[in-house]
Amino acid sequence: MNNFVHDIPTRVLFGKGQIENLNDVLSVYGKKVLLVYGGGSIKKIGLYDKVMEILNGNDYTVVECGGVEPNPRIETVAKGAELCKEKNIEVVLAVGGGSTIDCAKAICVGAFFEGEDYWDMVINPVRNAKALPLVDILTLSATGSEFDNGGVISNLKTNDKKGAGFTFPSVSICDPEYTFSVNAYQTSAGSADIMSHVLEGYFSRKESDISDGIAEAILKTVINNLPKALENPEDYDARANLMWASSLACSGMPEYGKEFTGWSCHAMEHQLSAYYDITHGVGLAILTPRWMRYILEKDPTTLPRFIKFAKNVWGLDGEGEELAHRGIDALERFFIDNGIPMILDEVGINEEKFEEMAIKSNTNDRLTNAYVPLDKEDVINIFRMCLKSK
Repeated sequence: MNNFVHDIPTRVLFGKGQIENLNDVLSVYGKKVLLVYGGGSIKKIGLYDKVMEILNGNDYTVVECGGVEPNPRIETVAKGAELCKEKNIEVVLAVGGGSTIDCAKAICVGAFFEGEDYWDMVINPVRNAKALPLVDILTLSATGSEFDNGGVISNLKTNDKKGAGFTFPSVSICDPEYTFSVNAYQTSAGSADIMSHVLEGYFSRKESDISDGIAEAILKTVINNLPKALENPEDYDARANLMWASSLACSGMPEYGKEFTGWSCHAMEHQLSAYYDITHGVGLAILTPRWMRYILEKDPTTLPRFIKFAKNVWGLDGEGEELAHRGIDALERFFIDNGIPMILDEVGINEEKFEEMAIKSNTNDRLTNAYVPLDKEDVINIFRMCLKSK
C-alpha cells in the first residue's frame, strides 16, 4: 500500500429526526445564516418549512439563496458570495443534494475571495483557503459532497466544468427519509454516480485488500438496494444504505493506499454536462461500460482487475477475457434495468463537439497519467462507442 493521509473533519448526524439537532449545530457558528437550496423540491416535501420553523424559532437572521442549478453555475456562486459579504453572514446552511452542497462550498470560500471574477477562484483554488463554516441537510444520495471538500462548478459561457477543493462541511445532517420523494430517474442516476466514484479508484495499478474490500462492499450495497428503493421509495433501510454508500464512496477511503487513476470517466463526463447540461450520473453510466471495454482491449494487462471485478462484485464464475466482458455487461445491464439511458443520442448529444470535448478532457494531462492513458483519439473513440448500443 502507498502512504495516505486520512483527514475528514466533517461531523455526520445520520438517521431519522436528526434535524432536531439543527439549532445546536448551527448556533456554534453564529446567528446570521445564508440558506442555500435548489429548485424548490425542499418546499414540496415540507423540509423548507421545518428548517425555517427552527431558524425563526431560535432568532436567526436568514438570507436566502435559492435556485441552485443541477450543474451549479458560477453566477450562482457569485450571487451567494456577494450576499455573504453584504449581509455579514456567519454560517452557510445548504439544504439539498450534491449540487446545492457543492455550490455552498464555493460560496463559503467566495465570501472571502477578493478578486472580481469568481471563476478565477474555481480554476485556481487556494488550498486551505479561508471559508465560512458550512452545515448541510442532505436530500439526495449521489455525489458524496456531504463528506468531502470538493465541489464541481459550471461556466456555461465557456463550456467549462471544473472540480476543485473548497471546504469540508462542518456538520452534515443525513436523514434517509428526506430521499423518499426523490423520483426513480434521479435515484438511479445518483446510484450510478455513487458507483462511478468507487469504480474510478478501483481500477488502479496498486492494490489494497482493505480499500478494495470497502469499494466492493459499496458497489454491492448499491446493486442490492437500488432496486428496493425503486420498488418502494419509502423503504427506509434501502434509502439509508444508499445514503451512507454515497458518503463513503467519495470520501477517499475506497482509494487509500492506491495509485492515482485520473478518474477518466469523470474527466470525460464533465465535458458532456458542461456542453449539454445533462444529469451527471447519467453521463457517467453511459461512459463507464464503454470506457471499460475500450481500455480492456487497449491494454490487456488490465484483465486481472476486470476478472476481480466480475467475481467479487457480480459473483460471476469463469476465467479470462470472456469473464471480464461478462462483468462489464452485468454493469451495463444493471444501469439499463434501473431505467438509465445508455446511448448519448437519448440525452440529446451527437458527434458535433466530440473533438473539442476530447481536448478539454485532458486538462492538466489528467488522462495522460490515468490508469490506462488516453489521448484525444481514444476519447473520441469512446464517445463514439456511446452513440450506439453494444
